[in-house]
Amino acid sequence: MVAGTETSRARPLLPAAGRGVLAGLAGVAVMTAAEKLEQALTHRPDSYVPARTLLTLLGRRPSDADRPLGWNLAMHWGTGAALGALRGVWAAVGLRGPQAHVAHTVVRLATDQTLENATGVGAPPATWPRDELAVDVLHKAVYSVVTGLVAERIIAPRLLSRRGRTSH
Repeated sequence: MVAGTETSRARPLLPAAGRGVLAGLAGVAVMTAAEKLEQALTHRPDSYVPARTLLTLLGRRPSDADRPLGWNLAMHWGTGAALGALRGVWAAVGLRGPQAHVAHTVVRLATDQTLENATGVGAPPATWPRDELAVDVLHKAVYSVVTGLVAERIIAPRLLSRRGRTSH
């Protein structure tokens, strides 16, 4: 592989993204288990905002009373897989460790909030009760840390660059 050539850097990204999908699915599995445990303790009900968001993106108009479980699972696992692909690319290019976990948590939260608020299905987090916000951030952090740990285990940082470390 010749350093700095476009094809030499692009070729390993697709397999890294594919492995990242697997890491993202592992992250969703652990996040889901953590959510179910938390709900058993707090008695917080399931949220169907993900399903309503996906249906709205697909041109449907679900009501707040709709509880489409299949669509909820599709959005939950689909978003986890898609953002897992991103985390896989990050692992390949050397964006790893705690800073990457935190950044990925922010990306996960921002993705959900962008889609939910753009469709009008969700409200901005600043308007949520603090306990709801804390629970959401915690679960997304669990997803991102697990996804990152798995990605970093199965994807070598083959494309780590040493260029651009200074501003000049």
